[in-house]
Amino acid sequence: MNKNEIGKAILRVVLGLTFFIHGLSKFQGGISNTVGFFDSIGIPGFLAYVIGIIEVIGGIALVLGIGTRIIAILFALIMVGAIITAKFSAGFLGNGQMAGYELELALLAMSIYFVLANKSVLSLDQKLFNSNNN
Repeated sequence: MNKNEIGKAILRVVLGLTFFIHGLSKFQGGISNTVGFFDSIGIPGFLAYVIGIIEVIGGIALVLGIGTRIIAILFALIMVGAIITAKFSAGFLGNGQMAGYELELALLAMSIYFVLANKSVLSLDQKLFNSNNN
């Protein structure tokens, strides 16, 4: 095992935890608030449930290293959607009334990394399926 594998595992766990906590907060704070926000910016409200579930389950899966590439694709799509629909108009750093898209851009870049990266030796995928195919 080398430093790159350790770094990849740390990055995967941090990304997974970040999405897990964001998804969990959508449900703990009352998903109806997120549904209302989605409706207010022209996104169908039911997608709040879909995104919240992807963030919670996907976050756990990413921490464990299960389905990393698929989860990373879903996270990347969510971040592109968030930047375009909710954050871009506020600018990179925000406009004083709402945060900008700097966090979403960083999460997007991290997600894209896992779409492109080889499987990690420090993942359940690698342990369960012992695949040498990357």
